Amino acid sequence: MNDTLYVYRINTGSCNGCDVEILASVLLPKFGFDALGCVYTNDPTLANILLVTGAITARSTPYLQAALKQLPSKKIVVALGICPISGGVFRDSYAITGPLDTFVDVDVNISGCPPSPKEIAQGLAQACELWRERYHAH
Repeated sequence: MNDTLYVYRINTGSCNGCDVEILASVLLPKFGFDALGCVYTNDPTLANILLVTGAITARSTPYLQAALKQLPSKKIVVALGICPISGGVFRDSYAITGPLDTFVDVDVNISGCPPSPKEIAQGLAQACELWRERYHAH
């Protein structure tokens, strides 16, 4: 059985600060992304873990909803950074349609603006553990 978990990332409207930290957490071996058994995918239909960065905007909402429809039912949803959790500094803007949990149940929140690579690695480890606890065939 293949134990690899596939992570699909969607940026719903951010400053890219979280994306830079994601890159750092993936590229630095000390954070153990490979040891988690995770790889990134560009195909939401393969995703075990959905990783969302950025505030949910009116413009990005249709793309988020389309991605959510393509995800397998067995998934873990991660809100990475304060923007998808609460809207962040943009929360009072007319363009914000709500936090991520308005659209989908969120399993893991990784708070910060941006979170550190270590916090991202810990959050992804939690997401992987949750997926394996809920869905891994015994």
